[in-house]
Amino acid sequence: MILKRLYILNFKNIADKEFSFSEKINCFVGNNGIGKTNSLDAIYHLGMTKSYFNTTTSYNIRLGEEFYLLEGTFLKENREENVVCSVKKGQKKVIKRNGKIYDKLSEHIGAFPVVIVSPADRDLIHEGSDTRRKFLDGMLSQVQSSAYLDALLRYNKVLSQRNSLLKQFYENQHTITDTLPIYDDQLDHYGTKIFQIRKDFIREFVPIFQEQYAHISKGKEKVDIQYDSQLNNQDLKNLLKVHFSQDISLQYTSQGIHKDDLIFSINGQPMKKFASQGQQKSFLIALKLAQFHYLYKATEVTPLLLLDDIFDKLDNERVSQIIHLVISPPFRQIFLSDTDSKRTEEIIREITPNYQIFKL
Repeated sequence: MILKRLYILNFKNIADKEFSFSEKINCFVGNNGIGKTNSLDAIYHLGMTKSYFNTTTSYNIRLGEEFYLLEGTFLKENREENVVCSVKKGQKKVIKRNGKIYDKLSEHIGAFPVVIVSPADRDLIHEGSDTRRKFLDGMLSQVQSSAYLDALLRYNKVLSQRNSLLKQFYENQHTITDTLPIYDDQLDHYGTKIFQIRKDFIREFVPIFQEQYAHISKGKEKVDIQYDSQLNNQDLKNLLKVHFSQDISLQYTSQGIHKDDLIFSINGQPMKKFASQGQQKSFLIALKLAQFHYLYKATEVTPLLLLDDIFDKLDNERVSQIIHLVISPPFRQIFLSDTDSKRTEEIIREITPNYQIFKL
């Protein structure tokens, strides 16, 4: 799959811009704050129905405007496909594929797979478990059709209802014995399904990730990812029952797949504490390259690869390793951003003649 054309109107700081792309490498270059990352984000948006950096839709409308519009022309399986995303203040987001409006935005996710590598990914290491779960959910939503995302949305809805019930009971001492078992059964049903999908995914994904990291680091360090879940040791229905009194006191549900986490390590030690900035960046890039390979294997569609400011904090050897990795099959079309146009062109020119530089 490739993106042939992109049109951006009133998206973030971009007023009106149109691009026609190379089938191989496309580089957005220029000073900070002029729209390089936002151009990449517009591409991500067309694949995932939302911004990678700001999921509050209204905040993505250019200052002083009432709407934004994104339009992409894709070539997929030798057929052109048109995707349009439009948003007006106070109205629901609309996604059209070949002129047809989706009833649910979730139906679009996975049709045009995309992987982004960004400095914002450092939050995967430094922030809380919810950030890592979002990464996990975003990836599985692209490969599990609508089944995974549907189960996750239903789980979260029931979780919210159960939490409201717990709060009412705590504040008013109302009995909830009739309603609570219904919520517990539903949480157990959807939560167990999600847990098993996540568990199976991590078992398949980690070897791919470790292989990518070994390529980037030339085998200098060993890395690992472990799936941490309360359901590893006990079924969810029993956990909810055992912790019922605690949940009343807390006024929220303390057990479930909404507490899952991914544990990142390097040479057997926590990544956050024991890895250098370069090692952390290599870890995150390997994570995303593994995501690419997994998506390609699962969907048989070549995802778009977006590389935002990847040259920063990496030595020349690791940069060279990464670029050589991503120009080989199954990688196809790549978009990257950099502040140094000369550096970018020197690196890319040595690798392939099939590229375009967009100076913003």
